[in-house]
Amino acid sequence: MSGFLFAFLATLLAGFGARDQALLSQLTARQGRRPLLLLTTLVATIGTTVFAVWIAQRLIGTMAPPARMMFAAFALLLGGTEMLLLGPRKPIVEPTNSLFAALLVVGAVQITDAVRFLIVALGVATAAPVPAGLGGGLGNAAALIAGWAMPGLAQAAGWRAARRIAGAALLLIGLAIGARPFIA
Repeated sequence: MSGFLFAFLATLLAGFGARDQALLSQLTARQGRRPLLLLTTLVATIGTTVFAVWIAQRLIGTMAPPARMMFAAFALLLGGTEMLLLGPRKPIVEPTNSLFAALLVVGAVQITDAVRFLIVALGVATAAPVPAGLGGGLGNAAALIAGWAMPGLAQAAGWRAARRIAGAALLLIGLAIGARPFIA
């Protein structure tokens, strides 16, 4: 249960101001609140979250517990780096209102975002990827729904600074977990 709760809270926080939320907000601001656009984005979220759970499940079966913690630390480092270096892009000019194009673009953005790294890290660290995936998917979905309902939210200036602080925190946590075996 703790994997579910930690993943929910971590991905909810990591999802605000993220590239996928900003993209959905930009499309919503341009096209209006299309329920099918939100549904398409949530389908992409489900697909990428299932992929993250699958990766975590595969890793658990092949790694010893100390190696799993090192991998979780590495995933946290990657997630923190993504939050620090990759921010939302400038508003896009989409030539079509294609839901399939939105599905592909959002899925491509999500496959390497901090949320998926957090799901993998928590799934591997707790040896319970399904609860981590459920919590992470729900947290990310909540952030996306907020971005769809309030398109200006993801573009607020404060989120960029908050994401950088959260990214730095993930880096520090990843470094602390990774350094722990060498200190003891």
